[in-house]
Amino acid sequence: MIQTPGRRDVLNERDSYREPVTHRIPRGIVAEATARTVFTLTRHPPAPELADFVEYHWILRWDRRGKPPYEQRVLPNLSVHVTFFPGASGVHGPAHDVFSHRLTGRVQGLGVRFRPGTFRAFLGGPVRDIADRAVPLADVFGAAAVAAAESVRTADGDAQMVGAIDNLLMANPVGLSPAAQVAAEAVESIARDPEITRVARLCADTGLTTRSIQRLFAEHVGVAPKWAIRIYRLNDAAQRIVTEGDLDYAGLAVRLGYSDQSHFIRDFRTVTGQSPAEYARTARAAER
Repeated sequence: MIQTPGRRDVLNERDSYREPVTHRIPRGIVAEATARTVFTLTRHPPAPELADFVEYHWILRWDRRGKPPYEQRVLPNLSVHVTFFPGASGVHGPAHDVFSHRLTGRVQGLGVRFRPGTFRAFLGGPVRDIADRAVPLADVFGAAAVAAAESVRTADGDAQMVGAIDNLLMANPVGLSPAAQVAAEAVESIARDPEITRVARLCADTGLTTRSIQRLFAEHVGVAPKWAIRIYRLNDAAQRIVTEGDLDYAGLAVRLGYSDQSHFIRDFRTVTGQSPAEYARTARAAER
């Protein structure tokens, strides 16, 4: 899903958190209407000490006992996600491909969505090193992460889950470096301004050279600036395709800053694995 100003971002009405931001946050939950019936999702703010790093905590619960497994697909985004789920805990780097997870049994778990550009302080190395892969929690947060994951699994409510993970993240305080702050602000420039459709425009907005911004993104965001821009454009496209019905794809390509329809369709297929028409059909079929 894509956060837009004035839109409450929920999958159910018990969501306890409205983000204090005015920019788009690509989430890209495929077949959202069906997802509402399969799991509950709530979002919670981090401790104030983590506000520079963490966009929010997200908590998922589902109960598929006696029901067939459900495959949930999520479009790629730029955030590092740290997850605490039975059998699926880890540090997940920014991705270039659709993420898919098989929901079975009865599960509750928590994920931390980090502000793009800020995770290097926890990782201790370039974020590009974990792009498109997951690493064990203990590799980044030490043995304490195992206890934190167990606390999430056995927690009585959301507050206990969030508190356990906030404590883990604050156990070894880190600071946001000037370079990380520039990287995070560059991503947020893309998120605020849909007119940024080229790296040259991002350079003009940030005052950085092309080479400088490429190095900055590799080190702190984990992906190239061109890919970062593409993620926002194509998450916007996916949202419109599902919510606006039959679309003029040539017109949509123009609105998103593409020079022609074929270029837009190639990019969309690269990110989602489907053409816009196929994506629309899949989403609508899942929602019947």
